Amino acid sequence: MPSSNLWGYRPVVWVQFLVCVVAIGFAGVKLSRYGDAIANKAGLGGTWIGVIMLASVTSLPELVTGISSVTVAEAPDIAVGDVLGSCVFNLVLIVVLDFLSRDEPLYCRAGQGHILAAGFGIMLIGLAGFNLLLAARGTGIALWHLGLYSPAIMILYLVAMRSVFLYESELVEGFTEAEADAYPGLSLRTAVVRYIAAAAVVLVAGVWLPFVAKELAVQMGWHQGFVGTLFVAFVTSLPEMVVTVAALRLGAVDMAIGNLFGSNLFNIGILAVDDIFYLPGPLFDAVSTTHAVSAFSAIMMTGVAVVGLLYRPRTRVFKTVGWANIFLFTIYLINTYMLYSYREG
Repeated sequence: MPSSNLWGYRPVVWVQFLVCVVAIGFAGVKLSRYGDAIANKAGLGGTWIGVIMLASVTSLPELVTGISSVTVAEAPDIAVGDVLGSCVFNLVLIVVLDFLSRDEPLYCRAGQGHILAAGFGIMLIGLAGFNLLLAARGTGIALWHLGLYSPAIMILYLVAMRSVFLYESELVEGFTEAEADAYPGLSLRTAVVRYIAAAAVVLVAGVWLPFVAKELAVQMGWHQGFVGTLFVAFVTSLPEMVVTVAALRLGAVDMAIGNLFGSNLFNIGILAVDDIFYLPGPLFDAVSTTHAVSAFSAIMMTGVAVVGLLYRPRTRVFKTVGWANIFLFTIYLINTYMLYSYREG
């Protein structure tokens, strides 16, 4: 059984982790704000370029942390755990949104167009989970040092983003047009400078985070996959969390939910990028099979969200959240327990 001593033997590693939390959380929120401002000032808000830019902004911590994990930190389990853990964490945020949506249940306010992004999310996450199991059996196919799944993930990701954009282009355009003067006191030059500064903070913290996570795993006797899935994923998902809750408070429910499903699509694409940077061989060949638990948990959670979007339940449990979100949270807890209970070797 893993160690249950919360502070381990060296509390300094928890202090370092907290510094990463604050740095990525604060800078990530600023990245989202100034990235939105740049798109707004440059007239990119309702275009394909603007959508790609804003999607990549909130996932920049996952991207930087993943590349750092598979290169300088030599911790591929943390990279894969971060991506799949972020997918699971993004989906459990739907529970938070439903709790904050006091006037009406969340699924009753959201458009059913999100089912398209959710469906592509199931395909992409399923592709990752399937290939994790193949790699464990030694039956994966490699192209140089890449797994065959990486180009497949990138192609499916591009198809997904293009399809979602075409389907929801009117919604996105209408939203951005309504926010034409969202930053009247901020110039484009100032927004760019502050965006670069925030990106630099995320870059430094993202490179440092895998080293802290490795030390945390050693001190606590935890598997790197558990640390990556739970702790690192929480840190790198802070920008999505803040942006999503802010969108809900502005009444933009569809933008809030769309950000979560869209981030999951982008996150799986990061796995292909990580595989490119991991030179010793296919990335999935070097990681634990236990990551498949997170992959299939994310698939089940996405399925629950699809049912909620179609069925639109109005009943709340003790006036808190709907039954669908009780299932979401239960799957999240089971996933966390399974990863915590796992010990390598």
